[in-house]
Amino acid sequence: MRRLVSKLYVRDNCHPFKATVLVWIQFPMWIFMSVALRNFSTGATHSEGFSVQEQLATDGILWFPDLTALDSTWILPISVGIINLLIVEIFALQKIGMSRFQTYITYFVRAVSVLMIPVAATVPSSIVLYWLCSSLMGLSQNLLLRSPRFRQLCRIPLTKSDSDTPYKDLFAAFYAKFISKK
Repeated sequence: MRRLVSKLYVRDNCHPFKATVLVWIQFPMWIFMSVALRNFSTGATHSEGFSVQEQLATDGILWFPDLTALDSTWILPISVGIINLLIVEIFALQKIGMSRFQTYITYFVRAVSVLMIPVAATVPSSIVLYWLCSSLMGLSQNLLLRSPRFRQLCRIPLTKSDSDTPYKDLFAAFYAKFISKK
């Protein structure tokens, strides 16, 4: 049986370790980057000349000119929470008949997404801006990898569950779950 399973992994290129890459690489990198930005924003790192903290304090954009300060408007923290919830909901909408464990994990990740809002409101804007950019990239990748044209361009093979109109299907599922129930 092990030999057959091993052959299937090779044939379909679907080793279970690939599903854990997020946990082993991306999540620790996210933590390390957040801690590094916190250290830069609070002046915990020492450098000669014009410090990184001084640069972050004077070189902001849009409504946050000081990246070492908190976002008093809460635009960035709320955006981080909304984008993360969108990612979770897109994942949840594509799953039909989730197991009890998957359902619990989905609720847990939804709760973490909502809890990110007050957490993001208590850290410097540079960190929240990084979190927002990271979440936007995750959402963009999630949506882009649904596109049949992009998948064909990248030679990503289609599966049985892939649709010819993924965005329409996603919108229809979103509409049915959240809007038409009212």
